[in-house]
Amino acid sequence: MSKLNNLLLLCALLLALAACNKKYDGSNSIDTVKYNKNTNSYPSTKIDSVQAINNITRQKLQELMDLAALYASGNKDTEIDSVIYAQMETYFLSPDSLKVTRLINQLDSLQANYTKVTGLEIEQELRQNDTLNFARFNLEYYNADKKYLGKVDKRAQYVLKKSPVKFKQEFRFYFVDFDPKPKDSISSGNTNLSSGKSPVKRSEISSRGGK
Repeated sequence: MSKLNNLLLLCALLLALAACNKKYDGSNSIDTVKYNKNTNSYPSTKIDSVQAINNITRQKLQELMDLAALYASGNKDTEIDSVIYAQMETYFLSPDSLKVTRLINQLDSLQANYTKVTGLEIEQELRQNDTLNFARFNLEYYNADKKYLGKVDKRAQYVLKKSPVKFKQEFRFYFVDFDPKPKDSISSGNTNLSSGKSPVKRSEISSRGGK
């Protein structure tokens, strides 16, 4: 039994060491992020599978969080900051400065300069006669030196809204809200993940390695 305990302890130490040495491997910079804007639409043939919607959702999440991280790490009062902020609002169905500010405050509270979306799963909830779409994911945080800080389990509500283009039926992707408060519902997916809070405190993030 002692050998098994020692082996488990060694594995835990190795995992902790790997997490400590984890580095941000993305390409978030003003040159790569400044063009992020939620303007494209998708024909029905591009959103006809769970995998396709999963990929679109992951892309939109990362684009939005890259913009938020870039804004949070800047002065927040320059012309380019205003442009970045406006671009963030295009990702929401109803542009709301409070929703954007919450994302920025979470990054500020953790002193995070980079983020990475991992472990994304999409699910639906039935509320009365409406079917709502949600994405559950892990958001990894990294500091200015690209060192791993930890991760938070997050949840975002999204919608695919009809947007006719040249007489063709296409759809636009929008986020409705992040970490919405739970209501009476029936979920078709896993509901054991914790909901995020704003602002996120350092004590609330997990220091374990991501998926």
